[in-house]
Amino acid sequence: MRLKPGALLRFYSLCGILVQVAATKNKARGSQGQFPLTQNVTVVEGGTANLTCRVDQNDNTSLQWSNPAQQTLYFDDKKALRDNRIELVRASWHELSISVSDVSLSDEGQYTCSLFTMPVKTSKAFLTVLGVPEKPQITGFTSPVMEGERMQLTCKTSGSKPAADIRWFKNDKEVKDVKYLKEEDATRKTFTVSSTLDFLADRSDDGAVVSCRVDHESLNSTPQIAMQVLEIHYTPLVKIISSNSWPEEGQSIILTCESKGKPVPEPVLWTKDGGELPDPERMVVNGRVLSISFLNKTDNGTYRCEAKNPIGRNSTEYVLIVHDPNALAGQTGPDHALIGGIVAVVVFVTLCSIILLGRYLARHKGTYLTNEAKGAEDAPDADTAIINAEGSQVNAEEKKEYFI
Repeated sequence: MRLKPGALLRFYSLCGILVQVAATKNKARGSQGQFPLTQNVTVVEGGTANLTCRVDQNDNTSLQWSNPAQQTLYFDDKKALRDNRIELVRASWHELSISVSDVSLSDEGQYTCSLFTMPVKTSKAFLTVLGVPEKPQITGFTSPVMEGERMQLTCKTSGSKPAADIRWFKNDKEVKDVKYLKEEDATRKTFTVSSTLDFLADRSDDGAVVSCRVDHESLNSTPQIAMQVLEIHYTPLVKIISSNSWPEEGQSIILTCESKGKPVPEPVLWTKDGGELPDPERMVVNGRVLSISFLNKTDNGTYRCEAKNPIGRNSTEYVLIVHDPNALAGQTGPDHALIGGIVAVVVFVTLCSIILLGRYLARHKGTYLTNEAKGAEDAPDADTAIINAEGSQVNAEEKKEYFI
């Protein structure tokens, strides 16, 4: 059978449609198991965010990025939203990457990448925008501060997201006992953070550097710091230093009055025993130094140094004792009296020992080894006792005295 030209044309058109439908179905089946891949992004306010969507296998299926308001940003390589901050980075069948520059807090939210298969597959990427805290400021300091007064220093910073952390330091040593306050800003996206340092002013704090440090993840480990140098006024602290620890007659001595205070103390006042210096010719005052020449016993006494400034006054005392060099030499030489006394005691003890020993020997010089005592109780006298003794004249040899 022979077809007419018009019918033949319709036949070829129908075949083309069937082939196209089959290709579309094959494309859909090839992409059916694929999902677009995205990642969450964190960027600092004012920076640039890069949003990337990838597909491992894609048969010419379109990719699209849309913002949190579901507005299309890019469809393949075609820009859909008129925003000069949004640029195309790369567009292919496997990837669609865009960038958003000069990011603001309002750009934060959930972005969607869509793969136009049947059905459409999507993947979400959350864009987090960090609010940078403003440079901190320290308030509450009025210069100067009097010693003993209470100081309250407040450090404050705004615009952080999330809330920033504040730490206090005094001469690089962290102060822990502080108050911390966090408040949401009117936009309810950022925070204002403040911290208060409360302490009593002490003279040791004069010249100290108090610093307030703000730490935040948007600062890339480089904290923002505000500093305040403390100025504390206090009464003078006075001390006397002597040039001679053992002054002797005829020598000289220099007494230096060290006074430290803020404001700087006025010239010091020297007195002796509550009155003026008695001998101006030998006792010369030069600023804070008192020089006394040709010392003698009349210089003994209590010397007072007094310093004052607009805050107050203070004083200290030094007791001067002038020593006799001859007496000092006698004390440092051998103590002959002490040695003589010891020798006398030794001689006395020796003599006593000799006398006692002599008396002992005299009392026990010998023992009578005789038989005279035998029968002595019955004899009227010694002669009779001897006659009546055993052995009489025969044993007269036994009546001899024997000494031990």
